Amino acid sequence: MTEWESAIESDPVLQTAGLTKRFGAFTAVDSVDLSVGRGEFRSVIGPNGAGKTTLFNLISGAMRPSEGSITLAGEDVTDYSPAERVAADLARSFQLTTVFNGLTVRENVRLAAQASEFEQLSVRRRWFSDPGELADVNRRTDAVLDELGLGAVAESRASDLSYGDRRRLEVGLVLATDPKVVLLDEPTAGMSEEETAATIELFEDVLSEQTVILVEHNVDLVMRVSDRITTLNGGRVVATGTPAEIAANERVQAAYLGGYTA
Repeated sequence: MTEWESAIESDPVLQTAGLTKRFGAFTAVDSVDLSVGRGEFRSVIGPNGAGKTTLFNLISGAMRPSEGSITLAGEDVTDYSPAERVAADLARSFQLTTVFNGLTVRENVRLAAQASEFEQLSVRRRWFSDPGELADVNRRTDAVLDELGLGAVAESRASDLSYGDRRRLEVGLVLATDPKVVLLDEPTAGMSEEETAATIELFEDVLSEQTVILVEHNVDLVMRVSDRITTLNGGRVVATGTPAEIAANERVQAAYLGGYTA
């Protein structure tokens, strides 16, 4: 038994069982069983149309499954709304940047941090507190800005950031909610090689203690950062294994990698 198989058996943090999504006669996600260990960095790869983003939509609550279940830290969250899943410590970034352009970098992160505390605040504090009074929120905001190296541009508007910094800020919005599980949907899409390299370093530095599930087309990045990789094709799981095992898998090579060698 490998390290991560042992971790999953003893302490799985996210599990799906028979997860299925149909759109009429088309099945986008087909009976996917996924089990991710606490602290694992899992990547999900596959060709366009394989069902990766639909799988993320199901896990995050953006879509309801046709069949199957989702369990987070032992809690069945299948019927939870997206907001309820955030409160249960699940966070997601999207393919397209989703920051508030008219707000500063600090304001963006503080809003995300404050949202994660929302259910714990009294009605009066939710609507009438000065943001400066929310000490825990402000501390979390400053910590995230430091982690991401965005302190120097904290008072800049998000619209003025470079593309790479905007993507880093989006990761910051995820981290600000202090999640147990982070879903990252193609975080390097549209980045230059230099920005991609910086993003890899960011993952290795600030996401090392989180459980991460990554959808990404950059195979070099996936092979470098992943503990294990799950490959989808036609909505079904083709294989799950270490980067070396996936690179050597003939079915994965035929479905997606097309001759890639680790």
